[in-house]
Amino acid sequence: MDDLKFGKRNKRGDWAPNQPAETAPLFAFPPRLMAVLKWLPHYFFPWNAIFAASAVAYWAWVIPPVETMRTLSLGWIAWLYAVNAVAVFLFYGAFELHLYVLKRQENRFKYNGKFPADHKSNAFWFERQNLDNMLRTFLWGVTIWTAVEVGMLWAYANGYAPWLSFAENPWTLALVALVVPIIHEFHFFCIHRLIHTPLLYKWVHSVHHNSVNPSPWSSLSMHPIEHLLYFGTAFYHLFLPSNPILMLYQLHYAGFGAIPGHVGFDKVEIGKEKLVDSHAYAHYLHHKYFEVNYGDALIPLDKWFGTWHDGSPEGEAQMQERYRRRKEKLAASKARLEVGGAAE
Repeated sequence: MDDLKFGKRNKRGDWAPNQPAETAPLFAFPPRLMAVLKWLPHYFFPWNAIFAASAVAYWAWVIPPVETMRTLSLGWIAWLYAVNAVAVFLFYGAFELHLYVLKRQENRFKYNGKFPADHKSNAFWFERQNLDNMLRTFLWGVTIWTAVEVGMLWAYANGYAPWLSFAENPWTLALVALVVPIIHEFHFFCIHRLIHTPLLYKWVHSVHHNSVNPSPWSSLSMHPIEHLLYFGTAFYHLFLPSNPILMLYQLHYAGFGAIPGHVGFDKVEIGKEKLVDSHAYAHYLHHKYFEVNYGDALIPLDKWFGTWHDGSPEGEAQMQERYRRRKEKLAASKARLEVGGAAE
């Protein structure tokens, strides 16, 4: 597959798409009906459909009976951790094997032309990004994922969360299912801005940003506090008219859904002719520039708050202008403090 038909590569070997990143037309004003209808299939396929199907599969074959979940016990908790760990290993590992171990695409469609395994860095445990990322994923990521899952299932089993049946409330639950990605986007943007405040960034979020060149195992490589905030997206279902399957969908959207944004490739080649879009460019730019694209572009929150970067020269200029204004503001503030101190 010739990736230069879709983008360009610089002298360092980094690839960028020809088209700048775009926000979804869902919240455009005035409304763009035709654009929404054209975009709508991408809302469901392939990623959201995969995460929803995995939630249904969990409910059918993994989640214990309600009677069992009414009481917290090591047996079913350990079972859920084991299934989650295996699922993450297989799902994340499939992308890692295809793109980074076997390198079946080489560096076609890869934003950063380098591969993390080829470079050591003391920012990571054992100076290895992949090993560091995997350990953090399984030690804390899957553990906290499972803890939130167990807590929510226990709440449903004991009547502490609203549990609507699909038979009696099909339209309500269909609406909740449709907005699961929107809930995730809103939650992710809010906690992401929070952990970019100086103190939390230094002690919490910097762990995730060590992976400047993200790969699949970077997806859940976080500080435990960030894991708890991130998977806290499931807690909305304590108040929403919802269902355990939709809560699982919300969790899987966060857990398995972290992969597309960190896969490091714009498109994944399936066979010789088929391409699957990762829609990762906006989040890759966040890992590259740190202070842009706090959301995933489903809701144009970054546009509304002035932190959007679409990868274009215009986006770069806007980012640099924002940095310049902030630098001037800090310099002015420092000057006022110095004048005030001299006056005393």
